[in-house]
Amino acid sequence: MTTGKNMDASLVEAASTVEMAEALRASGAVDDLLAQIDTGEVALTGEGGLLPGLIKLALERGLAAELTDHLGYDKGDPAGRVLPNARNGTSPKTVLTEAGPVPLDVPRDRDGSFTPTLVPKGTRRIGELDDMIISLYAGGMTLRDIQFHLQSTIGTEVSHETISKIVDERSPMRCWPGSAGRWSRCIR
Repeated sequence: MTTGKNMDASLVEAASTVEMAEALRASGAVDDLLAQIDTGEVALTGEGGLLPGLIKLALERGLAAELTDHLGYDKGDPAGRVLPNARNGTSPKTVLTEAGPVPLDVPRDRDGSFTPTLVPKGTRRIGELDDMIISLYAGGMTLRDIQFHLQSTIGTEVSHETISKIVDERSPMRCWPGSAGRWSRCIR
């Protein structure tokens, strides 16, 4: 149940988001952007799209903040020169999101002790993509249909094998013996 304080905070956040959107619209920036989307100059989703670009900026900013917290000093701070651990460039990584594939530059530290929590090591899918796949599967779509649907709607290429793994991981299966003692009757 949502408490009064949480409800008030979410209303304030929604109001500030609406105000921000209204300020952008009033400046004309949104109209220009929407016109470019309408003409096809700017893609909204998929590779090179606006939303994946915004997601990239937000995630990389968050990852940089995590590394700063881990190291204990800001980038360019002279105090960091005397400490044994330091920033050590970035590693490329592509994660799949609902808006399409997002290429990231994940920051590293010199001694390899930095473990990001925003995009954990080994993570290849973030957001609600897994939930979307499970929902489509539960709705009766085949794995190949789901693969085609994701490619055509959000520009995300997810292999048949990956979709199968997601479905297997997230869908518990109950089986019981059929005739001749074989485990043949299963329900997801």
